[in-house]
Amino acid sequence: MRRTALTTTATVTGIVALLALKPHHGAHPAVSAQPVPGTDPVSGATAGPGGAGRTGTFTGDVIDTRYGPVQIAVTMSAGRLTAVEVLQVPSGNRRDREIASYAVPRLTDEAIGAQSADIDAVSGASYTSEGYTRSLQSALDKARA
Repeated sequence: MRRTALTTTATVTGIVALLALKPHHGAHPAVSAQPVPGTDPVSGATAGPGGAGRTGTFTGDVIDTRYGPVQIAVTMSAGRLTAVEVLQVPSGNRRDREIASYAVPRLTDEAIGAQSADIDAVSGASYTSEGYTRSLQSALDKARA
């Protein structure tokens, strides 16, 4: 009986450890490299040197979630995502701030690594993750326009 319990516990622990591993996403640009003459009147972004891709800061749409709005802005350099700035996240109470404090850095790291909005949600922060990826996608769409 003890051996069965020990074997079952070890097996479950091993499976949980394997499921916790996430594959690393290869860097692949999420924006097309198209020359854009002058400055975009909507976003204020300019074309990168030699038309290698868009450069500038692009603000995503405000996404209303169950717990509050989420909005982000992306900084692009020559068509590559170089930074993500969080403009709004749910912060109505201590729990909202706690969730955002651990979810947002993880989402940001994944977005920059993936160079796209195709990122995994953070467990326990599904509404924030959904709002983040939708706002990120809208900002990347603006960078492509």
